[in-house]
Amino acid sequence: MAIAESFAYPRVTTVGDFFALLKPRVMSLVVFTGLAGIIVAPGHVHPLTAFTALLCIAVAAGASGALNMAYDSDIDGLMSRTATRPIPMGHIAREDAMAFGWALAAMAVATMWLYVNVLAASLLAFTVFFYVVVYTLWLKRRTPQNIVIGGLAGALPPAIGWASVTGSLSLQPLVLVAIIFLWTPPHFWALSLWRSEDYARAGIPMMPVVKGKPATRRMILIYTILLAPLGVVPAFIGLGGMFYLIASASMGFWMLAGAFATWRERDTAREPSARRLFGVSLLYVFVPFAALIVERLLHLAPLWT
Repeated sequence: MAIAESFAYPRVTTVGDFFALLKPRVMSLVVFTGLAGIIVAPGHVHPLTAFTALLCIAVAAGASGALNMAYDSDIDGLMSRTATRPIPMGHIAREDAMAFGWALAAMAVATMWLYVNVLAASLLAFTVFFYVVVYTLWLKRRTPQNIVIGGLAGALPPAIGWASVTGSLSLQPLVLVAIIFLWTPPHFWALSLWRSEDYARAGIPMMPVVKGKPATRRMILIYTILLAPLGVVPAFIGLGGMFYLIASASMGFWMLAGAFATWRERDTAREPSARRLFGVSLLYVFVPFAALIVERLLHLAPLWT
């Protein structure tokens, strides 16, 4: 007579678990802005070199995401937005995620150094260091300015792409960096307004938790007021044409309208205006940078040379 026995088998880590560590949605934005930097840079670059640079940017971004998840695994499990990540779910060991992340980071920087150029590799290494060490390990749990300062890491891909082609930096890529740098605080503060309980539970000093929601709404409006005019500057320094100017100005007005509505928000429980602003902010980066790429691919002349 056969006796049925039930055995509990541990879950096997899958490729999908490691892919989730890379934060693919964040990676896609980093790759896109890095691609813009490559395409708008002056001069010619071999397609294989450009592909290698873009791949290194993608791998380094994924490595940074994996390391961020590893070092933040204790607080990720406390937040509903991050509780289903691979480490809190027990799908991947924290130590394995660290090894995976540092190996990818080293490979990306070394490949950029060997096959692209030293400046691009140095900027890539600095980006990983800044995101993992300065933002994740130092700023995130210590100051409500974590997003403001830490945003530099996510802002650098256009400069890395530019340096991959030219081997140098100039005002033009730095303006693109500044645009993303100023965009980052209102983008994440809009998210934190309706996720404030999550951040409070995890002990993360995001602006709404430390300074309160009214102060956060005010800071969102201030940063957006600074961002909107900066967004059109590339059209006047030889980067963008009329198409870019229209796209960036339109998105700037949309962001300003959303920031103003968020500032006047009265539904403090659901934060509908902040949720809408968060969605608009995603388009704010995509649309102008896509306009830059389209103009270069169609050989449209810059508005100002």
